[in-house]
Amino acid sequence: MEEIKVGETFTISDETNEDQTVEVLAKVTLKNTDYVAVSFAEDLQEENEDDIDVFFLKIDNEGDLSAIESDEEFDNVSEAFDAILED
Repeated sequence: MEEIKVGETFTISDETNEDQTVEVLAKVTLKNTDYVAVSFAEDLQEENEDDIDVFFLKIDNEGDLSAIESDEEFDNVSEAFDAILED
């Protein structure tokens, strides 16, 4: 699979198996694992920053996206993205 880049959009299935288009806002590597921060493209187009939900996803060895499993891992990723997104 091609490397995921910031600004790229793709479709994921949510909990209800509905397809949602998300855009990659940022990417960070922690302990040799890549993570992306994504948000729904629809929310980004409305440009109301207060209502934008950001999700963090892990990129596994095959280049597939998966959920972050542990709270500790989530906290580490969240801190790293906070530092990037504040710039």
